[in-house]
Amino acid sequence: MGLSVIVLAAGEGKRMRSPRPKVLADLAGRPLIAHVLEAAAALQPARVRVVLGHGADAVRAAMPDEVEIRLQPEQRGTGDAVACAIDGIPDDDLVLVLCGDVPLVRPASLQALVDAATAADGALMTVELADPTGYGRILRAPDGALERIVEHKDADADERAIGEINTGLLALPAATLARHVDVLDNDNAQGEYYLTDVIGAVRAAGGRIEAVRPEFEWEVQGVNSPRQLADLERAWQRHLAGQLLDAGVCLRDPGRIDIRGTLTAAADVLIDVGCVFEGTVELGPGVRVGAHCVLRDCRIGAGTTIEPHSQLDGSETGEHCRVGPFARLRPGTVLAGRARVGNFVETKNAAVGMGSKINHLSYIGDAEIGREANIGAGTITCNYDGMRKHRTVIGDGAFIGSDTQLVAPVTVGAGATIGAGSTITHDAPAGQLTFSRSRQRTLSNWVPPSAREED
Repeated sequence: MGLSVIVLAAGEGKRMRSPRPKVLADLAGRPLIAHVLEAAAALQPARVRVVLGHGADAVRAAMPDEVEIRLQPEQRGTGDAVACAIDGIPDDDLVLVLCGDVPLVRPASLQALVDAATAADGALMTVELADPTGYGRILRAPDGALERIVEHKDADADERAIGEINTGLLALPAATLARHVDVLDNDNAQGEYYLTDVIGAVRAAGGRIEAVRPEFEWEVQGVNSPRQLADLERAWQRHLAGQLLDAGVCLRDPGRIDIRGTLTAAADVLIDVGCVFEGTVELGPGVRVGAHCVLRDCRIGAGTTIEPHSQLDGSETGEHCRVGPFARLRPGTVLAGRARVGNFVETKNAAVGMGSKINHLSYIGDAEIGREANIGAGTITCNYDGMRKHRTVIGDGAFIGSDTQLVAPVTVGAGATIGAGSTITHDAPAGQLTFSRSRQRTLSNWVPPSAREED
């Protein structure tokens, strides 16, 4: 038996109050539907079909190439959406139906749903809620078997008192699913074709539907409003923070961290409050990340300290470096071991050698700095001439005085010293002092404007 996946993503999501299709709303740095597709892919299905409707072009543009797109021309309910996607799926496949706005279901829970469906005539994921308002209720037979689902708007008072609800995630054989969606009617409060009616039809035909519970309630929480999206974001971030704590990472406040990608942290890492991690970030042993830092696609070497309010993007540090506070490392920055980039320093496409220091108020772009060099405060590599970028090379042990402009392309030799306040436009020889500075003059006969006679 093969596995096919149908993802329902045609809804408009009016309560989101956004022109963007709901399934493209961002959660943990990615669209809702991207989370769903990643979980589905973990089960290695033969095919994944996504049913689109509202905003189809925008959602289609966000889909990976291997996903098959099916259109639901008119949004007439979940049963109609499945009917738009079922054609051509082999009868002996098991079909896993997922919702594009239920983003955080884990692959392990989906596998449990598939296994239960394989052992019975189908399976449905359910959960018990303290407040089930708005959800379809699970009705069971006297022997406890799952019998059918009644939608909230169609339920009577006794049925609405039931806490077990339908999550919208189910698995059924393709032949069974196709047969029953083909004969659905819309005689209900919403005038829609309910996929949930298939469960009752299978049961009425003598079939057995298993109910499967997820490990975490947030796995099956849907997103219908900005408030629900924010609540789910916090639930997910708390889960990720818990995983870090279990791995031995010290979080100053687990409620104040945001991981919008993949964060890998080794032993004895400390992360202060308000930090954001985007893309793929690796923190080596003993790394310290100060408060309110943003790290995106970075690799941080063992023992390195990132001081508060620093931003690192597409950068890499060696061991025992120090960055910040208020530093910005832009893409292409590579710091060798023990390098320091201090407060209000910006680097871009720069290789900084072992033990070198850029401590204050400087811009270093398109540059290569050797070992044990010192870059004084206010130094600028003037790398852009308005059309092209040019490179600056600073040799080992060089000393660049404060308020220096290095007009690229230019090379400062090893052990060279550049006098403070210089504008360097030609190569500076190794081991020598180079400076360019206007002669200082004092005019003894100068009179302040306030002391001058009026005309």
